[in-house]
Amino acid sequence: MGQILVGTCSWTDRALVAGGWYPPGRRDAEGRLRHYAERFPVVEVDASYYALPSERNSRLWAERTPDGFVFDVKAFSLLTGHPTREAVMPDGLRAEHRDPAVLDQVWARFAAGIEPLREAGRLGSVLFQFPPWFRPGQRAEAFLRECAGRTEGWPLAVEFRHPSWWEPGQAEATGALLARHGMVAVAVDMTQRLASSVPPVTPVTSPRLSVVRFHGRSTAWGTGSKEDRFRHAYGEDELAEWLPRVLRLAERTEQVHVLFNNCCGDAAVSAAESMTRLLDEARPTGRRPAAGRRATGGRRATGGPRTTGRSPTVDGGAVA
Repeated sequence: MGQILVGTCSWTDRALVAGGWYPPGRRDAEGRLRHYAERFPVVEVDASYYALPSERNSRLWAERTPDGFVFDVKAFSLLTGHPTREAVMPDGLRAEHRDPAVLDQVWARFAAGIEPLREAGRLGSVLFQFPPWFRPGQRAEAFLRECAGRTEGWPLAVEFRHPSWWEPGQAEATGALLARHGMVAVAVDMTQRLASSVPPVTPVTSPRLSVVRFHGRSTAWGTGSKEDRFRHAYGEDELAEWLPRVLRLAERTEQVHVLFNNCCGDAAVSAAESMTRLLDEARPTGRRPAAGRRATGGRRATGGPRTTGRSPTVDGGAVA
């Protein structure tokens, strides 16, 4: 059974920092990361979506975390076709994702920014979360093909936010497309009460990694403020629904990242702590610990060449 690493989608969220989860004396940048890394083996860097990551920060992150700790880095907004503020663009470049010259420079800056994590073996994955208007079709396939070419050697994870990618009749083709490019399919938990809700399938498109992101179950997803969209405290019954799925993913991949994106106060860290405990209790008798701090001593994520060739599988069980 592969490793299961549980964490959150930020360690610097303003509400978390202000809420008292970080103890006195560990509330500066270094102290916060060290405190977090003592409790969880993986974290998602979401700041890289809003501004290009810097080599200096990546180097410091690697230095301040223990051996085996990994970072999943979210791709810069321009690289996934999201609206991007001109103010965060380097060297006065226009925020135009259709301009090849702009894209070349932004890709180069992003790659340089995460290189220290790759060199240190701390890059768990690079998350490409595509916008809700990114739908299946020839243009989307061409975009994914270009992304695959530019990220050769990266551990790339893909999250689709339009539900049609994983609906019956399309899911198998989506899995095959990602597997062909060596991309990891991201499973999500979210409310199923909206027309835009992505179904809770657990596709496996790479033997190396699976990723599950828990967005919370707010019905304000996609419409409300950040607090409205992510305000959800997972109950243990909701987390328990995912235990069989996560364990099945671990049987089919070398590593599973379980990340909580309900970053509102301490809801994400509380859910991650509960999920770690539940997974430890649910793991098969005689197995090594599957989750938690002790699960990080094995294979290190190096960001080496992606493995392809395994047929993708999709588990379409619905969340109750």
